[in-house]
Amino acid sequence: MENQLYPLKFSPVLKDKIWGGSKIKQVLGIDFSPLPNCGEAWVVSGVEENQTVINNGFLAGNELNELVEIYMGDLVGDAVFQRHGNEFPILVKFIDAAEYLSIQVHPDDELAAKRGIGNGKSEMWYILDADKDAELISGFSRKVDKETYLKHLENKTLKEILNVEKVHKGEVFYMPAGRVHGIGPGIFLAEIQQTSDTTYRIYDWDRVDDKGNSRELHTEEALEAIDFNVYDDYKSAYEKKHNGTANLVTSPYFVTNLIELDQTLAKDYSELDSFVVLLCVEGMVTLVHEGSNEPQVKLKMGESVLIPAALDRIDIVPEMPSKLLEVYLP
Repeated sequence: MENQLYPLKFSPVLKDKIWGGSKIKQVLGIDFSPLPNCGEAWVVSGVEENQTVINNGFLAGNELNELVEIYMGDLVGDAVFQRHGNEFPILVKFIDAAEYLSIQVHPDDELAAKRGIGNGKSEMWYILDADKDAELISGFSRKVDKETYLKHLENKTLKEILNVEKVHKGEVFYMPAGRVHGIGPGIFLAEIQQTSDTTYRIYDWDRVDDKGNSRELHTEEALEAIDFNVYDDYKSAYEKKHNGTANLVTSPYFVTNLIELDQTLAKDYSELDSFVVLLCVEGMVTLVHEGSNEPQVKLKMGESVLIPAALDRIDIVPEMPSKLLEVYLP
């Protein structure tokens, strides 16, 4: 019983952004003073220099990747450890956009490896809240070639050829590496992504910071990364399951499900060779399990917990109607 692995909670890493707002404090209750515009809260991160630190139980004070190194497959799953080594493979964050984020794109694994920058970056968004008429950009609205794209970029008319989506609470968007995208003002979301901090900024709405400087653009780097294809649907459809688990996204990099519950739900992870991250996006729950000296862990909206691969069974007990994102590796 002594010093067994248990569900791990973390202190978030907070990021000041030129486009950030106040919802991370107002909605999630995460204090980000003295940052003026907190745009992101990284709640589970193994990104070097930006790792989250455990804040519960006997492992409190340790960075995430330190624990991967010590516990290996017991923490992340044997296959996950073989594939990713000592780096935790996903990054979980909240994003609060008071203004448009830059229009951007991420490289895939192949291009990232070619450029010697670690992993590619595929990601997904779960919309927690959206102002009326809030919009985001996902992919192209029509078939274009590189020359047409560059002409629109030069003329600052890029949005004319991009697919713009009106956004509502509870919607899901998968953004595979290569898809041009941008989050619009009034959107508050949870993001699950590969562990990578590589972003190629295509267009930043000609804005400058308080010193009059504009942010760096990556026109050349982005060009090789962009997927110019047009797709039928840019939104991920799913069916809600009351007191059950609905699949939102299954990709080679992560699986994300939505758990909605107002009564106790027993989860059996014994067949899963992976860690599980639970992110509370509504309400409050208590996680109950056997086999360690931390048998109960509370989780409120905005908090996440990492369930080690060595823990097979867990009961999720809602204190009120609640929603959780459940994330693991396929």
